Amino acid sequence: MFLFRYPAKFTTGAGGRVLVEFADLPRVATDGKDEREAMEEAMDALGSELSIRLSLREEIPAPSRVKRGQRQVPVPLWLAPKLALHMSMREQRVSNSELARRLGLHERVVRRMLDPKHATKAGKIQAALAVLGKQMIVEVRDAA
Repeated sequence: MFLFRYPAKFTTGAGGRVLVEFADLPRVATDGKDEREAMEEAMDALGSELSIRLSLREEIPAPSRVKRGQRQVPVPLWLAPKLALHMSMREQRVSNSELARRLGLHERVVRRMLDPKHATKAGKIQAALAVLGKQMIVEVRDAA
């Protein structure tokens, strides 16, 4: 199971600006004028970093456990299904060509599903995940 949220430390500095630093992604940091804006900026920075890693076919680090003083930042909804597909394929050592064969599609369709810049319909990614024995579930919780 993949949970697409990463722990981050939110620190309020002089002038009230809120700095956000990610525990698992040391080169990613951002800030905002208040908590709300800092969270929005954190989600954007997280999405940018993970989409770059996905585009470069780099390893996507698993989120660590949340420690005291950290908050969880969710991966943007447009990116999470693509990450799930990428991580499932890596976990099972399934290539783009092999997944395309299993789905009865051309390899370029799988390439597009993994491309963060391409708007892929959720149904296509769900079908690809199903072929890999995975199920995508969206959960909505009360905010803490």
